[in-house]
Amino acid sequence: MTENTALTPFRIDIPQADVDDLRRRLAHTRWPVPVPGRDDRTDFSRGIPLVYLKELAEYWRDGFDWRAQEARLNEHEQLTTVVDGQTFHVVHARSANPGAVPLMLNHGWPSSFVDYQRLIPLLTDEFHVVIPSLPGFGFSTPLSGTGWELARTTEAFAEIMTRLGYERFAAHGTDIGAGTTGRLAAVHPERVLGTHLGIDRRLLALLGDKFPYPDGLSDDEIAELEAVRSENAGERGYLEMQDHRPDTIGAALTDSPVGQLAWIAEKFKTRADGAYRAPDETVDRDQLLTSISLYWFTRSGASSAQFYYESEHSGLDLVMAAPGVPSGWAVFDTHPLVRRAMDPWKAIGHWSEFTEGGHFPAMEQPELLAGDLRTFLRGLA
Repeated sequence: MTENTALTPFRIDIPQADVDDLRRRLAHTRWPVPVPGRDDRTDFSRGIPLVYLKELAEYWRDGFDWRAQEARLNEHEQLTTVVDGQTFHVVHARSANPGAVPLMLNHGWPSSFVDYQRLIPLLTDEFHVVIPSLPGFGFSTPLSGTGWELARTTEAFAEIMTRLGYERFAAHGTDIGAGTTGRLAAVHPERVLGTHLGIDRRLLALLGDKFPYPDGLSDDEIAELEAVRSENAGERGYLEMQDHRPDTIGAALTDSPVGQLAWIAEKFKTRADGAYRAPDETVDRDQLLTSISLYWFTRSGASSAQFYYESEHSGLDLVMAAPGVPSGWAVFDTHPLVRRAMDPWKAIGHWSEFTEGGHFPAMEQPELLAGDLRTFLRGLA
């Protein structure tokens, strides 16, 4: 049977019953018993503090306007298409310039296409912006089955660009999206004009695990890298759970909105530029809750975790660059050893470092990210 390659127009329209159910569940949250002395809303040393989580949940229930956010998301053209049996959701923000360069934006976890909401208008004068959602994320649900890992997803994304009429295109990504971006260049170098990655200093914590230690490090440099790894050791909890037990955490995330809220909001403290700020002070509170609401309404807390399991057990190496395809990196909340560790041969042609931002640059510093993308892609002309 020939697969249906149709591009079907899509608009977000969450049933009111689901919105009401969210508010009801939030109103009837069964809260943990507070631990004496744990009343500092800024102390994330044991995870998200209960007092802060209650504040955020109360706003989500009584102050957050989902319908207003839904209308903003619907300002952009959206579509769905089926690739290899899986439904994919795609935002397609066309430029008024018909000769604009197609640019795919790849998101990661705990992100969604909502991350790029503030970035899109900064790019569409020069680029046709395409944002596919990963399988199991947002409206790229429900999952059609097992086996949706990085390589299969990358092939699906390439097919989506073909269906949109874009033979050649550039790609940007963060987090998991850096993996799909790099693999697109490795597998389809004839199609990819250039790849641009947004990373932050926490990438150093993956040395010795996802990436090898570079040769020739001094004792002081090794000690500094070990300090970063130690500082970020607590971050491995979510990673190990989703890599190996996605079904277990998935049940909790699907049944409890506060559980989903805590699971994601904490990352905007520990992974964003939020050393002295709460998560919703690092990024816009409504944008953060819009993305978390998307996870809740689509039940993708559970299905997005499956992507981790599939990728961890696929045996694939992580590819972040490809010979012959121009690459650019923008490092946010930078650290002096990032390039020393990740690009010791200075092979990456475009390298930018910023003290601002963090793991979510499109939400934290959209102007800086847009400027760096423009500079990199103009340099390819």
